[in-house]
Amino acid sequence: MTSEPVPSSRVLVTGGAGYIGSHVLHALADAGIPAVTIDNLSTGRRQAVPASVPLVEGDVGSPALLDEVIREHGVDAVMHFAGSIVVPESVEKPLAYYRNNTVSSLTLLDACVRHGIDKLVFSSTAAVYGAPERVPIDEDAPTAPINPYGASKLMTEQMLRDAGAAHGLRSVILRYFNVAGADPAGRTGQATPVATHLIKVACQALLGQRPALSVFGTDYPTPDGTCIRDYIHVSDLADAHVLALLHLRRGGDSLILNCGYGRGASVREVVRTLESVSGETVPATLGPRRAGDPPQLVSAAARIRERLGWVPKHDSLEEIVRSALSWERRLDQERAGRDGA
Repeated sequence: MTSEPVPSSRVLVTGGAGYIGSHVLHALADAGIPAVTIDNLSTGRRQAVPASVPLVEGDVGSPALLDEVIREHGVDAVMHFAGSIVVPESVEKPLAYYRNNTVSSLTLLDACVRHGIDKLVFSSTAAVYGAPERVPIDEDAPTAPINPYGASKLMTEQMLRDAGAAHGLRSVILRYFNVAGADPAGRTGQATPVATHLIKVACQALLGQRPALSVFGTDYPTPDGTCIRDYIHVSDLADAHVLALLHLRRGGDSLILNCGYGRGASVREVVRTLESVSGETVPATLGPRRAGDPPQLVSAAARIRERLGWVPKHDSLEEIVRSALSWERRLDQERAGRDGA
């Protein structure tokens, strides 16, 4: 890194080489907003970061690295994505999740306070609601996470509220529902080595990268017996982050907002849509319910539209599935190219 000052303020994006972080970096670049990112590349891809964005390889849990990057790049705001996100893994390795998600977030918030940064957009999750009694779920619903992943995110939300009260750190907490799809321009997508998200797994099964899609539970109290989830296109989610940043830069107050479309699709609907888009059959096996899976998770999604003026551009299941399948085919081609090299 150089010691020359950067003339304009930048937003620090943690975890910018990952799935959602990289889409946000492209959205920021498209909006002409300068950024810098820190990523340890444990799950992220260097090539997912736009060429115009400086990538600092390192850990958000390092106070010295944060100090250096904040000073060198004139950081005035932070978007925090870095963290672990696999729910079953969080049950197996809870302390690793609290270390990577909660303790590293504490280090980051401490750096913000130390450097006088008063704007932070936080990547949270609908997992903070646990297994809600009522659907759709609004932002005032009780928070009762049922796994360490959700708990680790909720702890960071509490730290943000406390830091806001004590230090004036304003934040927009975005609680994601089921994020899916890929950049329509093909610049980035979900490339996590071990996939757990339904749409990505279904695409992999369709392309023969795994034997079959496992459908967990067909006897839920839903119209077709399978779980219902609120899927949101990752590019719409990225736009919401840009609007959240602009809200804070205009002096806006702290907000907690659901990120979803306010409607759900069942596992079987997702499979049918993928088969319709591709003209092929998704191999699937039917199994028993998975512990901890609520029948329905659907957002009440009015508040984000009202407070940020967010208008989704990709809110059809067909578009989400089509973009995800296109991205998986691209990854297939990349792998074939490497294997043939």
